[in-house]
Amino acid sequence: MNVSFNKYQGAGNDFIIIDNRKGSINPDDSVLINRLCDRRFGIGADGLILVSDHEKADYEMKYFNSDGRLGSMCGNGGRCTAHFSHKWKIAGDDQKFIAYDGIHEASVTGDTVRLQMADVNEYKIIGGSYFINTGSPHYVVFTNGIDNMNVNEEGSRLRWSPLFAPGGTNVNFVEVGDKGLYIRTFERGVEEETLACGTGVTASAIASVLIGHFDTGTVNVRARGGNLKVEFKVKDGKVTNVWLTGPATFVFEGSIMI
Repeated sequence: MNVSFNKYQGAGNDFIIIDNRKGSINPDDSVLINRLCDRRFGIGADGLILVSDHEKADYEMKYFNSDGRLGSMCGNGGRCTAHFSHKWKIAGDDQKFIAYDGIHEASVTGDTVRLQMADVNEYKIIGGSYFINTGSPHYVVFTNGIDNMNVNEEGSRLRWSPLFAPGGTNVNFVEVGDKGLYIRTFERGVEEETLACGTGVTASAIASVLIGHFDTGTVNVRARGGNLKVEFKVKDGKVTNVWLTGPATFVFEGSIMI
């Protein structure tokens, strides 16, 4: 069977997106999904996204890590999915869709997508750094000289730390500048550094305000693959009205025999 797909990237975070409204891909087939994401034997991507119908929203987004397993919320994947759904007229400029962590709104303007992320009602300080769930769990480490850091080695060590058992965590290394943040992320499920991570950018921006580096409002974040911005409000320890904005870029379309 031939299956059509689109390849997208959001700030260097790349995805295979498939319109699965007719059920061409079995979401339980982790071996197939892993193979499609393999950069040598498949299409190649940080993750795969299936778009299907949903009675309470424009569509449902199911995100899978490149290891083939169902993932939690993916911010850049959500933005790319909104652009894909707009491109193929599954939804309009303003959208609502269901993801792992509930309903999200998105607004598409050209190749820029503004995505509403989940509110954050609780967070922890573990080992002197913030642990925040923004739809996916993230450990945010503020440090300097991250360009010279071995992110895969240090990120893997923290990702598998007993402090975050049993599910582990994504790990963000963040450097603070005058105009915003510079971030590098080790992503669980991919099990290596990715060029950007939307939920990680969001968690890092929130942590930067909680720790006092910036005031609430808009925090600009530079990832290795591009620039993003995060807007939110903090009141009485609650983080609300969280929006992630950045590029969602169509790369190519094709078909693959499975």
